[in-house]
Amino acid sequence: MDRIEQYRQIIKKVITEYHNLNLKSPSSTLESAVVFDEFNDHYLLLTMGWNKDERIKGVTIHVRLNNGKIWIEEDWTEDGVATDLLREGITREEIVLAFHPPQLRQYTEFASA
Repeated sequence: MDRIEQYRQIIKKVITEYHNLNLKSPSSTLESAVVFDEFNDHYLLLTMGWNKDERIKGVTIHVRLNNGKIWIEEDWTEDGVATDLLREGITREEIVLAFHPPQLRQYTEFASA
């Protein structure tokens, strides 16, 4: 399996695990959905539903593959998707924390681009 395909499988596994956690939450009135676009290499976990009369919808996780690296565009998880990717064997040099401004990425432990 080539490196990009391996990235795809790991990203889908990590996002699916978060989705399954959301499904097990007995008190939540929100639902989650996974969106895997392998053609364009975008992978998302969405949250949607209602809180009384207020519509709730948002992106919990958005990861994409860009220039041979994993770009974390959005991450509202407690420990961070980067931590999960590291546990799966992805190195820090292969992960870009894209939710940080480009000029600040050099100060993280991860790739700047």
